[in-house]
Amino acid sequence: MNTKTLQKIIALSAISATVLQATNGDHLIGIGAKARGMGGTGIALSHGAESALSNPALITQVKNTEISFGGTLFMPDIETTLNANPMALPTQEKLTSGADTNMIPEVSLATKVTDNFYAGIGMWGTGGMGVDYSRDAGITQSLAQGQFNNFDMVTNLQMMQFAVPLAYKANNFSIAVAPILMYGNLDINFKMPSRTEQGTVNNIGAGLAQDFGLGYNVGMTYDFSNGLTLGAVYKSAIEMNYDHTIRNAAMNFGLQMSDTLEQPAEVGVGIAYVMGQHTVAFDYKQIKWSDAEGYSDVAWEDQNVYAIGYQYAQDNWAVRFGYNQADSAVVETMNPAINMFNLLGFPATAEKHYTIGSTYAFSEQVSLDLAYVYADKSTKTFDISQLEMGMDTITTKHSENSVSFQLNYTF
Repeated sequence: MNTKTLQKIIALSAISATVLQATNGDHLIGIGAKARGMGGTGIALSHGAESALSNPALITQVKNTEISFGGTLFMPDIETTLNANPMALPTQEKLTSGADTNMIPEVSLATKVTDNFYAGIGMWGTGGMGVDYSRDAGITQSLAQGQFNNFDMVTNLQMMQFAVPLAYKANNFSIAVAPILMYGNLDINFKMPSRTEQGTVNNIGAGLAQDFGLGYNVGMTYDFSNGLTLGAVYKSAIEMNYDHTIRNAAMNFGLQMSDTLEQPAEVGVGIAYVMGQHTVAFDYKQIKWSDAEGYSDVAWEDQNVYAIGYQYAQDNWAVRFGYNQADSAVVETMNPAINMFNLLGFPATAEKHYTIGSTYAFSEQVSLDLAYVYADKSTKTFDISQLEMGMDTITTKHSENSVSFQLNYTF
């Protein structure tokens, strides 16, 4: 085994784990329980105050003032196996990430200021998890046995966005802008073999880094007054720099890497049609990973996201169903280091999502929304044989469950 190559790959693997394993890449399929119950649709269909990030122009549908607060219990199931060449190493363990439960909060407010002007404010968790491959025995004993234990990586990335949507409505046309302040924090810890003494380990803690970034969403809608609504939205890229975290982890191995992890720009269009008690919505959006610094370095591809949702409403209750699909942004490349980099630390490979949701109104002012999202298991196997680690391939299996709840109050 080439020791220098091993050290570099451990560094790359640890650094790569800084990106959360969420749904459409590192984005939730939708913000708010109503949207998540309908497959993440929300570009042309208003969900009240929670629409500020999906399409801020849709807050013009609130009648007076609406407050929503709740969250999503996000439960990914990620297991990774380094598939050893039997001529070089013993069979490796299949390890399951211990970072399997995360709480993502949400608070939204929207109000009608005048007949034409609407405003709001909100705070949304847009992602927040990592990987945890730590074991009580650590990597010390496993090194002597030819096991790597995914280098005992423990990482955590959390992201939140704060927005103030401002919308103007004239007749059937609405247009809006939502300035965004994004907060992120990142922590990285892992273990690697000592450079000087075989069989011992160094604990590497790159430290906790935090940053704020600025961006904006622009949206518009047109209501044809016959139940048909069209919508469009553009979301700017947001540059985030986690000073000395990614860079410091890389410097342990003489590597030069940026601390920038830019959230990518998005563009999307949607259509919604309401006919009596039935509502159907369809969204298309493209997430531009290949243009985002950090993601482009590891060859993430742009995602075309398709979402469809259905709602049946009657009296004081409603039920919802939906489906969301986007091919994985993480793809196999000709570079085995990037293949390891992505699947060990970046297993954001979920593609198909099935959703169900409901609403119950306790009164004209108070209602409760619930949603459940299941992401079908996605299995990816990439070639890493050229790394001279005694490994042929790496395999990651990734599925997800999440439950969202939201309490709404209108006045």
